[in-house]
Amino acid sequence: MIAARILIVEDDRIVARDIQHQLSRMGHVVVGMSASGEEAVRLACSQQPDLVLMDIRLEGEMDGIEAARRIRDAQRIPIVFLTAYANDEVVHRASLTEPFGYLLKPFEEPQMRTVIQMALYKHASDTRLRLSERRYAATLASIRDGVILCNRDGRVDFMNRAAETMTGWTAADAAGQPLSAVFVVVDEETSKPLEDFSAVVLRSGDFAPPERQSRLLPRGGGEADGNATDGLVVEERCSAIIDDRGDPVGSILVFRDLTQRRRIAEALRTAQADLAHIGRLTMMGELAAAVAHEVNQPLMAIVTNAGTCLQHLSQPQPDLEKTRVVVERIVRDAQRAGDVVRSIRALARRTPADPGWVDISALIAETLELVRAELRRARITVETDLQAGPPWVHGDRVQLQQLVLNLVMNAIEAISAADRSERLLRIVTGSGDGWIRVRVEDSGPGIAEADVDSIFRALYTTKPDGLGMGLSISRSIVELHGGRLTATPGISGGSVFEFMMPVSPGGQ
Repeated sequence: MIAARILIVEDDRIVARDIQHQLSRMGHVVVGMSASGEEAVRLACSQQPDLVLMDIRLEGEMDGIEAARRIRDAQRIPIVFLTAYANDEVVHRASLTEPFGYLLKPFEEPQMRTVIQMALYKHASDTRLRLSERRYAATLASIRDGVILCNRDGRVDFMNRAAETMTGWTAADAAGQPLSAVFVVVDEETSKPLEDFSAVVLRSGDFAPPERQSRLLPRGGGEADGNATDGLVVEERCSAIIDDRGDPVGSILVFRDLTQRRRIAEALRTAQADLAHIGRLTMMGELAAAVAHEVNQPLMAIVTNAGTCLQHLSQPQPDLEKTRVVVERIVRDAQRAGDVVRSIRALARRTPADPGWVDISALIAETLELVRAELRRARITVETDLQAGPPWVHGDRVQLQQLVLNLVMNAIEAISAADRSERLLRIVTGSGDGWIRVRVEDSGPGIAEADVDSIFRALYTTKPDGLGMGLSISRSIVELHGGRLTATPGISGGSVFEFMMPVSPGGQ
């Protein structure tokens, strides 16, 4: 049994006292007793009882029905009427106050116990229902999607704030209006009027489409005439509301504005196109820098040899044999410059220019001969431990020579920048497990830990006059041949560059 705090409103003092005793025996608490409607309203406001037992006929100008109406409007406290008069007029007036029960005088204690318990249970159920409805309304009001509830006739019962904003209707104005008048939509492509989704769902049931995209016309825009271009692009979803017997009693339409999303998507596509354009420009810049970096050496050699050739020819009796040798070197350097340009273009396309079998150890020895003069000027001692013969690498010879030359020149520049007595360049090759390894060590100032990952980025350099392309090109060449290039600080100082490439045990 539910124990309650009860207010008794009864103008017969003896009857009121008897009711009080019965309630006490049932375990209830009487919080007040009144003989007039005015005092009953005051006590209900001050005591906040769980239930009011209200006599219909009371002293004063306010009868029990009017007092019950005021209590219900102000406090929503459940009322049970006590009356000896049950004619149709009285019952009709009392029913308008939504009472929770009637007790006809005279009544017995079991009868009163039952009516009170049923009233308390019903009030508790109604309270839970109202709370649920408030939660439901607050939830719908807070979401960003528009929500419209319709009854079985397709008329609007509820709209949340988002729906008001998108349709231009207030919930008060839309209440009772046909959905087709409040939510006017047309086909997005043809601008032809569309049947309201609620009617489609209620008529088609499970065969209705789960969603559709349409254009929502603004309020006051007039009837869709096939030429509508304004309004919002919306995505609609609609579901039928089914009662306990499985019959549709209404529908709920949920829709969201896709206009802003489409603007964002269009802006994203534009940004992606701009980034792609910037990427192409960046690649062109890197390619130009790579050509400038790699062609610089053969061009300098051409200039040097051309100067030597002019010196020979300025003699009274030029030594034509020596001059021929110098001119041949100029031709070789020019061809080498052309090969470098061709190699870099192939590198940009990520394809070997002229693949074949390459002896890496022999290539290293040949490259060291090309830079013998630079090594001598820098007073650098070279130590090599080169594996002779196969296995060989299958790749582009010009690109692989470019790789070795870049690493050797990088070592020469690093050693030249260091103020050390030991000026050593060491190159070691070896193979195993299907790979060939080349290790280039120098006694330069070494690599800072923070620069280990950065030195291979295009245009990144730690040298005042550097272009920042040599190591970037080197890594690209290694990766193009299926290998990898790493850099680490040396154990006793200096730097260590090592690359690995897959090899073939065959010959040419």
